[in-house]
Amino acid sequence: MATKATENKVVKNYKKTGIIAAIVIVVAVLGVWAVRALNGGSSASVSEAMEVVTSDAANGANMRIAVIRMDEIQTQAAALKDLRAQKEKYESKLRDELTRDQKALEKEKAEIEKSQDVLSREALQRRVVDYQNKVTKLQRDLTERAQSIEASYMKALSDLQAKHLDPIIEGVIAKKNLSLVLDGRYARTGADASNLDITDEVIKALDKKVSSAKMETPLGF
Repeated sequence: MATKATENKVVKNYKKTGIIAAIVIVVAVLGVWAVRALNGGSSASVSEAMEVVTSDAANGANMRIAVIRMDEIQTQAAALKDLRAQKEKYESKLRDELTRDQKALEKEKAEIEKSQDVLSREALQRRVVDYQNKVTKLQRDLTERAQSIEASYMKALSDLQAKHLDPIIEGVIAKKNLSLVLDGRYARTGADASNLDITDEVIKALDKKVSSAKMETPLGF
């Protein structure tokens, strides 16, 4: 049915978005050709450009490294579970309303089809146009409300990260005197690496600092 096809485009499963990792280390190595390309019209040679680069580098023997799994924090931390539950509640309500409105539109479409033989061409056309306008309005309203749910959720995540998660991670880094923290989703570690993963400690500290969070009410709710 036309309404189902249209409305199904509006209500979709939301991708679960994770919190942006507090510290992500990216190292890029440029070849000589790339350096020359970046120089563009500069007259300085590579060796001249390197004069501003010091020989100082991190000493591997003194480095203290850890990994943190942000996806695990998202699924296990109490405040983030609370936010996700609120988001799912709004999404469930939106799905219920879609089902209700869809049934109403199906009934109206059936009535229009039955009245084809009794209504004048002009009257039938008016009913069809009115029906199509309702479908369009439903699509627009559902889209706006779905986007509002996502926007409210992402803002709540951002606020929680800035106010609570980032300070916790920074505190753990300071207390453990860490030199480098890697995103655990991309790190590969050996079996003998002890005290490397700080995820559980961050979750415990975050739960102690804040156990719940509040989404702003999305538009249309």
